Amino acid sequence: MKRFLIFFILTFTLVVAIAACNPSANNTTGDIVVASKDFTEQDILGELLAQQIEATTNLKVVRRPRLGGSFVCHNAILAGKIDAYIEYTGTAFTGILKQKAVNDPKVVYEKLKQIYDQKFKLEVMPSLGFENTFAMVIRGEDAKKYNIQTLSQVAQYTPQWRGGFGYEFLEREDGFPGLAKTYDLRFSKPPQIMDLGLIYRALVQKQVDMVAGNSTDGQITRLGLAVLKDDKQYFPPYEATPIVRQEVLNKYPELRGAIAQLSGKISADEMRQLNYLVEGELQDIKEVVREFLKSKGLISRKGAKVQSF
Repeated sequence: MKRFLIFFILTFTLVVAIAACNPSANNTTGDIVVASKDFTEQDILGELLAQQIEATTNLKVVRRPRLGGSFVCHNAILAGKIDAYIEYTGTAFTGILKQKAVNDPKVVYEKLKQIYDQKFKLEVMPSLGFENTFAMVIRGEDAKKYNIQTLSQVAQYTPQWRGGFGYEFLEREDGFPGLAKTYDLRFSKPPQIMDLGLIYRALVQKQVDMVAGNSTDGQITRLGLAVLKDDKQYFPPYEATPIVRQEVLNKYPELRGAIAQLSGKISADEMRQLNYLVEGELQDIKEVVREFLKSKGLISRKGAKVQSF
C-alpha cells in the first residue's frame, strides 16, 4: 500500500509538471500564446501585444507572463509552446545568434530577419518604435560628486566600488565580460548576481555602487539615478521587436496586420512613462495598456474594435 501511494504521488506530480509546460493543457480556449520575459517592461509589452490582437481580431490570447529570460523564451517559441513575444534586436543578434555586435540598427534588423526566417521559421516584425539598451547606472549623488558622465570616466572609480548585475547580463556575449574588457572595468570584488527587481533598491541603499538596468526603466528618473554614456558604443542597438512563429501567421493571416499596427507606436519616453505608471504608481498593467492603446487610436474609448489592415 505504501509503495502504491508513493507511485501515485510521483505519477500525479509528473502529470502536473507536464501540463504546466504545455500551454494547451492550461487553457484550451486560446488561439495564440503570447509570452513575456521576466521584468516589468516585458509584462507591459506582452499585455500590449495580447490586447492589440484581441482588440483587432477575433482571436483569443493565452498570456504567459514572466516566462523567463531571452533564452527561455527563444527555446519556448522554437518548441511551439508559445507563439509570440517581444525581443530586443541586439539581444537576439548577439545573445541568441552569437553574432559579433554591429552598431547599425538597420543592418542588425535585416540580418536578424533573414537568419530567423531561414534558420528558425520565425518572423521578425517591424520595431515598436523604441530602443531599450542596457544602461549602466550609478547614484546621482556619485555622478555629481565625481563629475562622472561616461563609462570611460567611471573606470577609475570601480576598483573601490561594488557591482550588481543580473545573471543573464553577466553571462551574455554582449553583457558584462565584453563591457569590462572594453572599458577596463574592475571592481573591488566579483560583481554580485542580483534579481533584476532588486537592483535599484540595492543601489539606493548603497549595497552596490553600479548596476546594469535598462534605458527605459521608470525608476531611473524617479530615484534620481544617473545613466552613464556608452561613449565607446559597446552596446549594439536594442529595438523592441515582436517575434512570431510563421506557422501561426499563416494559420491566422489577420494576425500579421494586427501586430503591424503597433509598428513605430511607442517612443522611449512613452515606454519609460508606462514603466513608471506600473512600478512607480503601482497601476494595473491591463488598465495602463488599455489606456495607452486608446490614446493611440488602436482601440476606441468604448472598447470597440478598430478595423485591422
